[in-house]
Amino acid sequence: MKKLIIPALLALIVAGCSSSPDIGAEQSGAPVEGRDGKVNTVNAGGMGSSQLPAVLTDPKSILSKRSVYFDYDRFDIKPEYADLVSAHAKFLVNNRQFKMLIQGNTDERGSREYNLALGQKRADAVKKALILLGAQEEQVESVSLGEEKPACVDQNDSCWAKNRRGDMLYSGEF
Repeated sequence: MKKLIIPALLALIVAGCSSSPDIGAEQSGAPVEGRDGKVNTVNAGGMGSSQLPAVLTDPKSILSKRSVYFDYDRFDIKPEYADLVSAHAKFLVNNRQFKMLIQGNTDERGSREYNLALGQKRADAVKKALILLGAQEEQVESVSLGEEKPACVDQNDSCWAKNRRGDMLYSGEF
């Protein structure tokens, strides 16, 4: 009898774990009012950037700016980016369904290991600021890209300055 119970239990466990999602079912998210006054439902988990609220993509909005730039070999947020970080924190506080990924970047100078560590410190600095301003820990993730995703490839000071940044991406953009 025991020989039959164990395989039956294993079969039930495997069957219970192998359920597939209903592909036709759509998840509904928070209603977001567009500039045209129409209300659209946004799913923060799997949305594309075209489905982001207009306030995140409107060039006139501070929230459309997504990069915090750093000085050479530094990871402290400059005072000139305080309003930008504060605006994104306020958005996250008011829209708990949204998640953010912060990508820490460096210029090409320095070893790969050093740049990965510095990029992580930059991403963590932005994350810490957002959390101190009210965003939830589970809303914000920080990663380092080091020198692997340059915004500019020229080898001069102005180009290197563009690469020393923390990029803030919302769900659907990463």
